[in-house]
Amino acid sequence: MRILLSFLFLAVSAPAWAAGPLVHGHRGSRGTVPENTLAAFEAALMGGADVLEFDLGVTKDGAVIVSHEPKVTPERCLDAEGNKLEKAVPIRSLTLAELKKYDCGAQANPKFPQQIAVPGERMPTLDEVFEMVKKSPYEGAASVQFNIETKSFPAEPELTPAPAEFARLVVETVKKHGMEKRTMVQSFDVRTLKAVKKLAPEIRTSQLTYEELLDIVPALKAAKTDIWSPNYKWITPEAVKEAQAAGLQVAPWTINTPKEWDMAIAAGVDAIITDYPADLVEHLKAKKLR
Repeated sequence: MRILLSFLFLAVSAPAWAAGPLVHGHRGSRGTVPENTLAAFEAALMGGADVLEFDLGVTKDGAVIVSHEPKVTPERCLDAEGNKLEKAVPIRSLTLAELKKYDCGAQANPKFPQQIAVPGERMPTLDEVFEMVKKSPYEGAASVQFNIETKSFPAEPELTPAPAEFARLVVETVKKHGMEKRTMVQSFDVRTLKAVKKLAPEIRTSQLTYEELLDIVPALKAAKTDIWSPNYKWITPEAVKEAQAAGLQVAPWTINTPKEWDMAIAAGVDAIITDYPADLVEHLKAKKLR
């Protein structure tokens, strides 16, 4: 299947630090490959992404795995026999061995017409993502960064470890692979970000925000985050400049059209999180920003 993918995507070399905003491949390359799979991350590398963006959960036996949802969902995965799931299954109720029985690449997401199914893809562990990148033949793999989100649900604490424990598991894995300088941890839950900073000050942290917030910069500085990652609908040149003047980088999510990319570029953002990293790379090249 990896060979098949090489024919489906154009390989594009990218510098480790682009002249324009950095390109974050959202959940890998969600617009073209089932999200948060090794195939999606390979597609993002092939397309020239500077950063692989993805989400984390934790299994019953403490494995840090890659998933946006805290459950194995019928929309994304099939069971061990290739059948549609009757209901979602909490990841925290499964061991890693049990989780690996689900096929999470066989179903293309109808919300993304370009997405191509990759049957047989399992939910990878964070270890497996790091190992895949280390072995990748693509030029950008040697310097690609990782933007990893701790998925936290304060109203449903049973779905994830406590913030401090979640941070410990993630930091231990990052350190095991020597990826501290190439990793940033993002979250809507500032508790995990503070815990990460306490354990590993060298790992950058990024505060995700959904709505417009007043006086966001003082809050970010108080939390000692390095990056602000707002919903792109709320970014303005003034807000971006204010954050950057305070020493923060700005990486809005999730931006998928040329018109919106141009608005973000004009606002002066440091990075753009997109479901179509290869297309954004080409867009930046056409504007001579790479």
